[in-house]
Amino acid sequence: MPYCHGDELAATYATARENGYGFFASNVVQSDIMVGLLRGALDADADLVLQVSRDACAFYGDGDASAGLRAFGSYVENLAESKSVNVFLNVDHVHLPDQRPFLDDVVASGVPSSVMVDASDRPFDENIERTREAVAAVRDGPEEMLVEAELGRVAGEESGVETSPNEAFYTGPDDAVQFVEQTGVDLLAVSVGTQHGVASGRDLDVRPDVADEVNTALHEAGHDVPLVVHGSSGVADEQVAEFLDAGVCKFNKNTRYQYEFARTAADFYRDHADAIRPPEETAADRASFFAEGEWSPDKTYFHPHVVGDEIRDRLAEVMVDLAELTGCAGRSRIADVHDDE
Repeated sequence: MPYCHGDELAATYATARENGYGFFASNVVQSDIMVGLLRGALDADADLVLQVSRDACAFYGDGDASAGLRAFGSYVENLAESKSVNVFLNVDHVHLPDQRPFLDDVVASGVPSSVMVDASDRPFDENIERTREAVAAVRDGPEEMLVEAELGRVAGEESGVETSPNEAFYTGPDDAVQFVEQTGVDLLAVSVGTQHGVASGRDLDVRPDVADEVNTALHEAGHDVPLVVHGSSGVADEQVAEFLDAGVCKFNKNTRYQYEFARTAADFYRDHADAIRPPEETAADRASFFAEGEWSPDKTYFHPHVVGDEIRDRLAEVMVDLAELTGCAGRSRIADVHDDE
């Protein structure tokens, strides 16, 4: 079955690092985004790493994040069942200690392939302690689940936690070695000058060399830990290539998809506004559904599935481009998974 858990995700990341490619791990805040990304992964023959934050889970669960995670996980698993690429799900930015109860629900659900715990806004020693406790909790869970954590501070806002540019700082290689050794994390998100949210590469002091230094230090200390870059929507294509060379195999992307969703919908409704909005001289009587006038809306254009398909097609195009950029296009490991079963 294409939806896979942590053991297969670990193998997928290991293969990517060995062969110098990676993945854009894609946050999903709306179901059409997810379906579009899956379409694109199929077109590109690339395995797909989806992500969902606690806020997104709460949206899916109408305020209940744990219910939303289970509902979304079931949707992903059932939709992926007949697809010919592997699909993974990461729960992104579970902030510690405030969201520890949600982490416990994540672990108990057995839904995700991995979970990212985040105590990076805490002092170094507390970050280690909080992360180590989280890793132990995940290891005791019912399913194989990888753990990612963050060291350093990435500017911008993520899941309600905001870091100003003045508070952001780069990850140090010696600290990274100590952090990995004392926490046992499977992946390490490093601060390299990127920013959560809307950003442009020309406005950021993005440092692939920082990732390279961290990767070298970890390797020399005997740790083969994949690196992660958050806030990658503002990273230039040439910088992605540099990060891949520096041992990064996972790039988090979210804001770009939200923009593509909104832009596609906005363009569609602008182009078909006359079929949806009544003329000025027509009473905008929604209650009677315009029964008293000569004008009526055209369901060809206001049915949600119509704009939804436009959004899905656009996100599919985006995912194909991103899979080619990171080199994972044409490299789905689904055959390897089935050969091992």
